[in-house]
Amino acid sequence: MATCTRTVLRVLAGCQRQLAARGPTHTGVLPARTFASGWAERKEKKEKKDEASKEVKKEKKVIDDKDRHKPFGKTAWVPVDDVYVIRHYPRKIHNALDAIHLLKSFQALDFTAPNQPVYVDFRLDMKLEKKRRVDAFVSTVHLPHPFKTKLNTVLVFTEDPDQVKLSKEHGAVVAGGAELIQPILDDEISADFYVAVPDVLQKLTPLKNKLRKKFPKSRRGSVGVSVLKMLDLFKTGHEYQVEDECYVRTQIATLDMDENQIYENLKTILEDVCSHRPADKGPFIERSIVASQTSEALWFRSEDFISKPVEKEKEKEE
Repeated sequence: MATCTRTVLRVLAGCQRQLAARGPTHTGVLPARTFASGWAERKEKKEKKDEASKEVKKEKKVIDDKDRHKPFGKTAWVPVDDVYVIRHYPRKIHNALDAIHLLKSFQALDFTAPNQPVYVDFRLDMKLEKKRRVDAFVSTVHLPHPFKTKLNTVLVFTEDPDQVKLSKEHGAVVAGGAELIQPILDDEISADFYVAVPDVLQKLTPLKNKLRKKFPKSRRGSVGVSVLKMLDLFKTGHEYQVEDECYVRTQIATLDMDENQIYENLKTILEDVCSHRPADKGPFIERSIVASQTSEALWFRSEDFISKPVEKEKEKEE
């Protein structure tokens, strides 16, 4: 036992001499961590690689088919046979009047309803500079040839007795002030459009969740001083709106109407849509489609009958 104790003491004494010879081990400086520096190097390499990939990224190449004997990736400009694979040829874009004439021809060949609705579908370029976009809008226009058989019902919010009387005389289904709020919430009163004078607008706050998109707003033209002007617009007006961020889909006529009447309604809608384009922006409509309820969709050139700003300026100068 004594021998083992002496051996242990000698070992401890030797360890103390070695530690004393080396000096103090704790200097207050942490040892270098190689794994941390390695992580920083890897991060720096990754950032350089990302920057290089961004620089190398090529822009989408636009192929000009103007002087080619056939369009890129297609068989020919125009098919020779009556039966052909559509995807092998460029999509045909019609003149607006020709597209309307074709819709009528389809109806006669298919023996479908002659009074079926005619729809348009526009895709708009809503992009602005610096990742901004044109706000989605709602608009009401007077079509030169209305296709609805019934007038729209309009409710007028005003607390002026004279305006209430005048509104009812000119076709308002209901006119009144804050007393109409509860009946509307209880579904006792409803209308296609709701208009209001500015004085009563703050009292209508309880109806925001109930009316939602129909709630009177100045940008939609449903808030104003002239009650008769708003009644005239919304009783016979046609409303459309931007859906899914950039699309306008709305009915413009019925197929049994005259071709020129359908054309004039189409032109009115197009001009009103383009009036929401910013002044410094180029073409607003990227794609235009017209179709009836049972026909195929026909692409047409919207720019053919929309007067350009340059042309308007020339007309003014002349």
